[in-house]
Amino acid sequence: MIHFILHDARDTVAVVVVEGVKAGDELTGWIMDDDRTMTLRSRQPIPIGHKIALRDMSPGDKAVKYGVDIGRVVEPIAAGEHAHVHNIKTQRW
Repeated sequence: MIHFILHDARDTVAVVVVEGVKAGDELTGWIMDDDRTMTLRSRQPIPIGHKIALRDMSPGDKAVKYGVDIGRVVEPIAAGEHAHVHNIKTQRW
């Protein structure tokens, strides 16, 4: 079962595509560009449609989704944590 999707192996966040992700869940992600999978343990509940961090990130790091810089990290984010407006400032704002 696929739990999250990313386009580019260099992405730092991916989109959760299932409901009910809980802390401690072992998740499988599909890297579309390479047609391969990866695994990651969730550290927090993450709602469907929200982002999961694929690697540890520090304030000032780029958040990359679908191969595109979508914003800057404003709070430390560990791999497997919920990545959203509370810890990423988007490029739009």
